[in-house]
Amino acid sequence: MQRLANALYDVTLTLWVGGLWAIGYLVAPTLFTTLGNDRQLAGALAGTLFELIGWIGLGCATYLLLFLLVRLGNAALRRLNFWLLLLMMLLTAVGLFGIQPLLAQLKADALPREVMESMLRNRFIAWHGVSSVLYLIQSLIGLFLVTSISRGGRY
Repeated sequence: MQRLANALYDVTLTLWVGGLWAIGYLVAPTLFTTLGNDRQLAGALAGTLFELIGWIGLGCATYLLLFLLVRLGNAALRRLNFWLLLLMMLLTAVGLFGIQPLLAQLKADALPREVMESMLRNRFIAWHGVSSVLYLIQSLIGLFLVTSISRGGRY
């Protein structure tokens, strides 16, 4: 049973981080390239995918953190991977419950125009930039965690 739990830890972390990288650095840019004439549709699709990976991230983080706490008890609190996972979870929550709704509100407030053609353009660009930086940080932390698995750094 312990082997299964270990494997599930590895798969869960890989699913989350792989999803972050696939959506953020492959799918979203491809949407904007392919749908270049319809940036609003590309943005809506990308936003839906970022929301989906946010929910997946919260679920994965919950399992991963609980796994470490059950496996290691209070010793988990002395492990770098525990705190990095917690940071990734917090960044996910900030994006999902803070920044994404703010961006959606800015888009709604700009109607009937596109947000990039409105007076809210600069605020949207600034918050989108904050979101992108947080996503990059989360992606790099995830990459570190996935690669540390192969070096025996799971727990």
